[in-house]
Amino acid sequence: MNPILDVVVRSLCVYLFMVIAIRLFGKNQLSQLNAGDVVLLLLISNAVQNAMVGPDTSLQGGLVAALVLFAANFILKRLMFSNRKFESFMEEDPVILVRDGKIDEKALNKVKITRDELEEAIREHGVDGIENVKLSILEVDGNISVISEDEKSKQTHYSRIKRKNKRKYLR
Repeated sequence: MNPILDVVVRSLCVYLFMVIAIRLFGKNQLSQLNAGDVVLLLLISNAVQNAMVGPDTSLQGGLVAALVLFAANFILKRLMFSNRKFESFMEEDPVILVRDGKIDEKALNKVKITRDELEEAIREHGVDGIENVKLSILEVDGNISVISEDEKSKQTHYSRIKRKNKRKYLR
């Protein structure tokens, strides 16, 4: 087999494996990283490097592998943008974790987020307690958005909530 084609095929296989693995293990793995998660990502990247380039450790082999990864990611994003069913398959819908100061325990269990992790995310948004949260959502990218009403200034604090979906969540 052609060495360049070998790197292309290997890189595509590793890319598809990683996309599927991340999809199966959950979106909260993407943004709620602890020390163990960072170590895991570093070890995975090291483990799959040889699987992508095989015996070709040349500059050309590495550049071809990187180009294939960029192209595969570009194509995947385009497919998700143009095909709603494919997007739904690849990314779950946002999950409401807190509404009007009440935690949805079933939702927390479903997405495997602990109460401590939720409270940490709420504090990171400058909110001093769950009871002050109007709405908290685990977004499709793994971030936790928090909307609260500040009793002193009546301002709403939020992060990364999409306008088109805002009305759907506030009902």
